[in-house]
Amino acid sequence: MWVVLFAFAVAVISSAPNSLFADHATGVRSPDWPHTHADPYLTEDVRRAFQRPDDIPFPTENPYRHDVAVLGKMLFFDPRLSGSQNISCSTCHNPSFGWATPVHPVPNELNEIRRHAPSIVNAAWIQPLFWDGRAPTLEEQAIGPIEDPNEMASDFNTIIRRLHKVRKYREWFESAFPGEGISKDTIVAALATYQRTIVSGISSFDRWLAGDPHAISEEAKRGFALFRGRGQCMECHEGWLFTNNGMHDIGLSGLDRGQGNLPNQPPEAAFRFKTPGLRNIAMRAPYMHDGSIPDLRGVILHYANGGSIWINRRTDIEPFEISESEVNEIVAFLNTLTATNSVSQAPILPSN
Repeated sequence: MWVVLFAFAVAVISSAPNSLFADHATGVRSPDWPHTHADPYLTEDVRRAFQRPDDIPFPTENPYRHDVAVLGKMLFFDPRLSGSQNISCSTCHNPSFGWATPVHPVPNELNEIRRHAPSIVNAAWIQPLFWDGRAPTLEEQAIGPIEDPNEMASDFNTIIRRLHKVRKYREWFESAFPGEGISKDTIVAALATYQRTIVSGISSFDRWLAGDPHAISEEAKRGFALFRGRGQCMECHEGWLFTNNGMHDIGLSGLDRGQGNLPNQPPEAAFRFKTPGLRNIAMRAPYMHDGSIPDLRGVILHYANGGSIWINRRTDIEPFEISESEVNEIVAFLNTLTATNSVSQAPILPSN
């Protein structure tokens, strides 16, 4: 099932929790601008290759419903889903930082985790999920961090008991899921529905694609040409999301074997990690699965070098020559992928 978002204004539903909006885009596609002059960097093939979609995909088994999406937003920001009741999903997937975390991997109060929280922006189009690709759907992904002892360190029996003590939650779950109420399945369905509504807003790159000749600088246009050309970035970062949803070894050092740690994987899966999309990328430092690269300039130089000098294995990237000014050009282009209207308001949670 698909929910059409083009020119869609989300109405406040009185029965929704706190009458709050969920984080729906008011238009997935960018508006059309009159094409005033030819741009050598912008062809019809480029427009088609990077055109934003009209719709958000929702699975038939968990179709879009506004009340479920708003309930999912409440749960996403509610620390009562964690064992300590001190952290929430939004602790690591912070909307102010591109739905990621602006620091190295964040531990909970007692443990450490080894991976930087991946952004969940545009998660409706992302499969598989997690850095190692272990979850095929958002419903399965939602379970993992909640139960992981190194993350939220909770369990659904405890969560259900806590939510049952909150009158508003009992009412909202019964309204959204008649006859089911609060259960592991309904909690997960609500969280997944909300996360599918988290869509990156219109960026200056989108406005340029749509025909605004002044939306991005000439420096950024040259960076886009390098991104598509000599840098070979589009081998993995393709389409409007700027990802092929693939698993790749990009030559990082460290002991984390990524997909290779999962059961029943072939030897070549070792050190492969999910290729992230690049929307809102300027907000999401530090970069890579381990948060080891602090800025976009360092990311570009890592790829240009063909990976870390501290490893001795064949990777999925090839080195390429690049000058200082060209690094700046690619950074300028990447900055155009960040939306200028990315705003998300945290909900007011119901009291116990």
